[in-house]
Amino acid sequence: MENMSDNKNANDNKEFLKSILMKQYGEADLEKIYKGYDSERAVTLRINTIKANKDDIKTKLKNKNIEFSEVSWSDIALIIKNKTKKELQELEMYENGEIYLQSLSSMLPPIIMQPQPNEDILDMAAAPGGKTTQIAALTNNLAHITACELNVIRAERLRYNVEKQGANSSVYVMQKDSRNIDDFFSFDRILLDAPCSGSGTLNLNDNNTFKYFTPKLVEKSSKTQLSLLKKALNILKTGKELIYSTCSILSCENEDIINKVLQTVKAEIVPIELSGKEDLPLLPVKLDGTICVCPNELYEGFFIAKIRKI
Repeated sequence: MENMSDNKNANDNKEFLKSILMKQYGEADLEKIYKGYDSERAVTLRINTIKANKDDIKTKLKNKNIEFSEVSWSDIALIIKNKTKKELQELEMYENGEIYLQSLSSMLPPIIMQPQPNEDILDMAAAPGGKTTQIAALTNNLAHITACELNVIRAERLRYNVEKQGANSSVYVMQKDSRNIDDFFSFDRILLDAPCSGSGTLNLNDNNTFKYFTPKLVEKSSKTQLSLLKKALNILKTGKELIYSTCSILSCENEDIINKVLQTVKAEIVPIELSGKEDLPLLPVKLDGTICVCPNELYEGFFIAKIRKI
């Protein structure tokens, strides 16, 4: 009996997703998104320039007959052609933190953020630490990064990765709900990679997908995102910028959240500039200057906005 009701719920959730995407994007984009959901995503990694030289790593990979291709928007992001995640995790360069397995989409926010040495930077939902350590690498370990994580186990994972990537001299891990950060603090840049429904990363071949992806999750995520973004703009210094990102492609978790907050806070959208942006598989957005990446065989679905406090 329970199985039947589980199946019914899963089918309802499946229908919910389809109708919300159809309403937002229309038939042609819906087809692209579902094709992306069905794709086996390539294994991708980031060369950790805190610990390694990018050319050395590329040479080492070639010597091990590991085939890779590069992307136009970053010289440290690699798409691996002939190895699995597990095989890469057995390499010494993975063990000692010279490479970090990370999705291409999640490498975009830190690059778009353009963090600088000596800045006070906040990563509001930092675990497991891919973006945190990328910010550390982009600033040559010379920024002051506060990485927040509420969950005890995830905070431990974050500390582990920060140490493994050699970023512990510039990253302070704070186990705390970012919504409760004291307003006394202020930051030059903030990354809010907000908790979300994960609608950009769904795997339609996994039977459990629609157990977890529910209208309730979308609603809960939206509420959290709204309060996090309000807090972020509160503790961002005037004239400075923050990045808001999610691995969702639903406007109710992205543009709608930003529009709500922009009605109450003096802030503006800064159009995203990224060399190589034209090579990203982009979906239409409701807010000019923001980007939404379509899921495909290389990318997870991902939304990114840059906001300046006025």
